[in-house]
Amino acid sequence: MSSFENLRVVDNFYQTSLFFPMPTVVISTLCDDGTTSLGPYSLVQPYYVAGKDYYAMLLSCRNSSNTAQNILKNGKCALNFISDDPKYFKECVKLSWPGDKPEEKMPKCNFRLEKSMIQEENPDDIRPQVLTDAIEVIECTWVRELDGADKDLPGELNGYEGPYHDFNGITSKFGAHFILRVDKILMKKKYADAIINGVTARDFPHLPVDYGYRDSKNFWYHRFRRMRAELLQMRKASLESVRYAADRADDKIKFTDEALETILGVPRVFLSVVLKGCVDWAKENNVELITAEHMKIINDKRAKEKSKKK
Repeated sequence: MSSFENLRVVDNFYQTSLFFPMPTVVISTLCDDGTTSLGPYSLVQPYYVAGKDYYAMLLSCRNSSNTAQNILKNGKCALNFISDDPKYFKECVKLSWPGDKPEEKMPKCNFRLEKSMIQEENPDDIRPQVLTDAIEVIECTWVRELDGADKDLPGELNGYEGPYHDFNGITSKFGAHFILRVDKILMKKKYADAIINGVTARDFPHLPVDYGYRDSKNFWYHRFRRMRAELLQMRKASLESVRYAADRADDKIKFTDEALETILGVPRVFLSVVLKGCVDWAKENNVELITAEHMKIINDKRAKEKSKKK
């Protein structure tokens, strides 16, 4: 006999049939008059994370929401990650009532806003403002050409008629999915420094987690508690197996044993990517035999590039 109960799967199952841990993100979008509208969301997650020429997030939402309608119009948004301070979560709940228009809810909003960094760098690229109170922000552009969603238009607030797309744009009568290209990641200095220099338990930001479940009276969320570290199981490949991959990475660029020993801890699934990066560096610098000293230079270069992106 099963130790579980069988719960019926219904609309909004993540709220009504599950305790489902999710982020709390305030999404800023551009209104017709150029002002910024804010809406809290939890159905946001990474989508394209590697292997393409851009990275992307995925947003699932009501297609009649201010957020969805604004993205359909101009394709720009920013994902703002707030702290778990109760005053901020209270603002999220205030902003979450369906049907409220921006001109009705924004004058009552206590979040502070500032200009997009992208727009600061390029004034012609008009963007929604970002939350000054956010810990980190992802500035995004909707990839509207995917799945033929570029033909989707705003204006239907009582439900869209089909046919519907599979994964981008209007995906059901009342639903939408938006694949959002990551244009820029912004982060407050304290946390950016931690990522660049090495994270410890005390460096993690106090981000809230809401569990999806809501009743007729309350919306529930969980405040941050101290992080607990669990050591990774280090599995080093043999020098012979890494040599086998390295010898096939390029017909001219070769590696010394000492160079390959520096990447024995790289997981097998990432080894070809690492070797390709090393080969590209060698070709740019007219190196035909990569040594351990060269590997140190390559690693330092990666670290500096990562620092610049932050």
